[in-house]
Amino acid sequence: MSVKLLLYAGGMHREYHSWHSPHLGRSMEMLLIGRGGTRVLVFPTRAGRFYDYENWGLIASLKDKIDNGWLQFCCLDSIDAESFYCDWCPPRDRIARHKQYEDYVLREVIPFTEEKNPGSALIAHGCSMGAYHAVNLAMRHPRLFCRVIAFSGRYDLTRGAGSFRDLFDGYYDEDVYFHNPSHFVPNIDEPELLDKLRRMQVTIAIGEHDSFFENNLQFRDVLHSKGIQPEFHVWTGEAHKARYWREMAASFF
Repeated sequence: MSVKLLLYAGGMHREYHSWHSPHLGRSMEMLLIGRGGTRVLVFPTRAGRFYDYENWGLIASLKDKIDNGWLQFCCLDSIDAESFYCDWCPPRDRIARHKQYEDYVLREVIPFTEEKNPGSALIAHGCSMGAYHAVNLAMRHPRLFCRVIAFSGRYDLTRGAGSFRDLFDGYYDEDVYFHNPSHFVPNIDEPELLDKLRRMQVTIAIGEHDSFFENNLQFRDVLHSKGIQPEFHVWTGEAHKARYWREMAASFF
């Protein structure tokens, strides 16, 4: 059962929602910001919270587009601490918990946003680990999305990069394969699925000194090999912080 609190900050329409998720077996929270327009599903950074995107000023950087009714943001909570970053869990349990999170998004969150804003298009979006979630979901279910916008993302969770480790500790199975875009996208050959992916707008931004820069180049080349033409933007420096993401959001939405 959803609990709703209407709030208005600077004239912006803002709703808080929480309900017990049957797919996750726990309560989940979210913010819905804006009255209408294209829905934007925002995944938080690693183990982040539903309020981070707003607290870091990214909503403020897009206020005019929200107030004009062009964009509506649904800012989600994370369960990364129970899945990919649950170090005490066996790797098999990590990917199983992530699959439950995907079911929560697909079967609870997206239908909820459709009910709130029927007939609108849907964008998947996130920064850092949130970019992974956005790209993974959009590549797996392109019929649902018109666009994916990813900042400072990581698209292969099985390889370490800089201080970031392999999130499965060497474990690999079919589910790990199908939830790593760098792995499964190169092997997509179904014409209908490829057509949907090619019609979806893909925007990727990454800092030139980001630990995930090489993975982003590899993933860009994978997309090109499948006839998918992403907008690929390289930012100066590492650019893996909220102040850079505010600039990216203002530039690419």
